[in-house]
Amino acid sequence: MSSRVEKAKADAKEVAVEDFNKAKSMATQAAKSGAYLYPIKGIFYFLSHRTLWKPLLSKLAPTMTLSVGVIAFMFVFAYLPQLAVLVFVNGPLAAVSTVLLTLSESSTLITLLSRTFLIQDALVDTFDGVLVARRQTAILSEGRQLKSGNFNDPIAKLGKLIKSPFEKFTPKALIRYVMYLPLNFIPLVGTVIFVLLQGRTRGNSVHARYFQLKKWSKPQIDEWLRENTAPYTAFGTVATLLELIPVASILFSFTNTVGAALWAADIESNNTQMTEMTTPKPREEVKKAE
Repeated sequence: MSSRVEKAKADAKEVAVEDFNKAKSMATQAAKSGAYLYPIKGIFYFLSHRTLWKPLLSKLAPTMTLSVGVIAFMFVFAYLPQLAVLVFVNGPLAAVSTVLLTLSESSTLITLLSRTFLIQDALVDTFDGVLVARRQTAILSEGRQLKSGNFNDPIAKLGKLIKSPFEKFTPKALIRYVMYLPLNFIPLVGTVIFVLLQGRTRGNSVHARYFQLKKWSKPQIDEWLRENTAPYTAFGTVATLLELIPVASILFSFTNTVGAALWAADIESNNTQMTEMTTPKPREEVKKAE
């Protein structure tokens, strides 16, 4: 019996060491890539380039109305039931944690609904506008017609879309969110894990437009994301934290899009610490080559 216990302890220790080393390796990769800085760069770039405000301003009224409506609905119907549960978990801090949880849920719903029904085209214009401003018109011409003129107003140079960009909202995103939501009932640690999981999912979608312009197949995209899991998780985590801020979540959806476009422009210019792959092969092709 004692030998089994010792073996179990040894196995647990081995697994813990492996997980720690894996987490340490990913943290190192994320730090070297600098991907976590791009959502912040997106904020400053957006604020300093007024021409990029046009897509946001065109959708400001309906998105603000949606935000107020969703937050009011969530506090009327979801706050008290969740407070009743969190009282047993967080004790005196339940009132505060429930407010934060409800705001988090509200921001997620606002982001999902607005991206699906209101700001999809505006986000595309913002992403493409940054590529124009960063002189990446060669790749952009694969998915959009461009008007003649200077680069002082990149949004004005955007013509008709050749390809419909970005993925629309899918039920999987909401199902995944609901599955991970109970983690918030675990004080502190649960919330951190929840944000990291959401961050990884968010990170995998930030370059959907870029991948489309590159004409990569799904296996190629999967291979690229697999090779760069840490950078995309780092970007997605920071982006998620920003988009969890109530009301301002819509603004950060745009600044995060700007950050993603700046990152894409740097990848095209080989100005990052990312992997040296430029056109990744599907894993099946890599195995054959070996």
